[in-house]
Amino acid sequence: MAALATTAFALILLYVSAFSSVSAKGGFSIDLIHRDSPRSPFYNPLETQSQRLRNAFRRSFEHSNRFNPKVSSTVPQTDEAEATIINNRGEYLMELSIGTPPVPIKAIADTGSDLIWTQCKPCVDCYTQTDPLFDPSKSSTYKTIPCTSNQCSALKGNCLSKGSGSGSPCQYEVNYGDRSHTIGDLAVDTLTLASTTGRNVSFPKTIIGCGHDNAGTFDKKGSGIVGLGGGDESLISQLSTSIDGKFSYCLVPFTSEGDLTSKLNFGDNALVSGSGVLSTPIIEDEDPTKKTFFFLTLEAISVGKTKIPFTSSSSASGGGSTIIDSGTTLTLLEQSFYSELEEAVDQAVGGERVSDPQSPIPLCYKVSLSEDLKVPNITVHFSGADVKLDAKNTFIRVSDEAVCFSFAPSESLSIYGNLAQAGFLVGYDLKEKTVSFKPTDCTKV
Repeated sequence: MAALATTAFALILLYVSAFSSVSAKGGFSIDLIHRDSPRSPFYNPLETQSQRLRNAFRRSFEHSNRFNPKVSSTVPQTDEAEATIINNRGEYLMELSIGTPPVPIKAIADTGSDLIWTQCKPCVDCYTQTDPLFDPSKSSTYKTIPCTSNQCSALKGNCLSKGSGSGSPCQYEVNYGDRSHTIGDLAVDTLTLASTTGRNVSFPKTIIGCGHDNAGTFDKKGSGIVGLGGGDESLISQLSTSIDGKFSYCLVPFTSEGDLTSKLNFGDNALVSGSGVLSTPIIEDEDPTKKTFFFLTLEAISVGKTKIPFTSSSSASGGGSTIIDSGTTLTLLEQSFYSELEEAVDQAVGGERVSDPQSPIPLCYKVSLSEDLKVPNITVHFSGADVKLDAKNTFIRVSDEAVCFSFAPSESLSIYGNLAQAGFLVGYDLKEKTVSFKPTDCTKV
């Protein structure tokens, strides 16, 4: 079966505008619930904070493999909003509903892919799922896209066989970098998000994937994936005209106590303005397989007064050197550059180094609970934006006796992770092609 590829943005928008309506005005927001929050269905009360951190670090490296997907996915639309996300396996979970009547879905919010899909009946080969499978036959608004239609061609779907009639559904196949996959029918149905204001925001005729063959590293408490990448078929792209191309998030620090939630904002709610705002261009890669990712140009990182120029062997064709990703915990840097950064940080800290065999982070220090680590000022220099990080962005306590640097080496791509983004309102403007950062107390947003 041919893989589903990304398509021209104009084609997708024509399809969406022809089949969808907007039911929210003025912007909206949804909660993002961290995987390890007591509000998360993935919360394990038996785990210690150290265990949760080590698992999150491990997921960072696993998640980086997903930035090599063979393919991506499909489409919706709406106005402006805020939504709820729960972090699972290094990603957040997004709570939404599909169909009429609406069926609740817990799906991974994945900035490393594009297709919106859920497991569906009948299931040929599906992973074990805690919640009931979505049954398209019971949704009055569900409609498959015919495989012989212009829409199927525009979405790079395909017919199951050459003899398929006009009524046969358009097929998709997505293979992720970690060898997970989903195969099924492309369709349209109503997607509903629960805004933080308490009102539901519905988006009719959203393009989704109805997965009948899904396997890999998916968690049984999740029901699929909501692609939040830059590809034409992602949720963000499908909503683009309705939200004026704007979305943002404000991530509560990983170590925050209680059931505080982060926020994902759309439309007017996603504006990042006022004093302290720094903006950097989004670099579009000419390679269509990389359209999913948001590339930024990392120029250097300063440790105190020592500025280390960034070098990369895997920059985007347009010049972008680093992917910004809310689903990866650590900031991962190409090995040669990381080695220079680690040396500068170690010289500035001057503490007693320790190794943590249960953690993949190479730079850790022996620091008891009664001690403080001498943390240097670290500034990340993106093109046009010098982002000054706090200690909570750069170092994290992994045990009663150890504190570790929240940056680590990568074998390939560099990824700007969510620990570095915590405490910032991070806004994406797809019209202006910029990402903006504003220091913000996300616990009060």
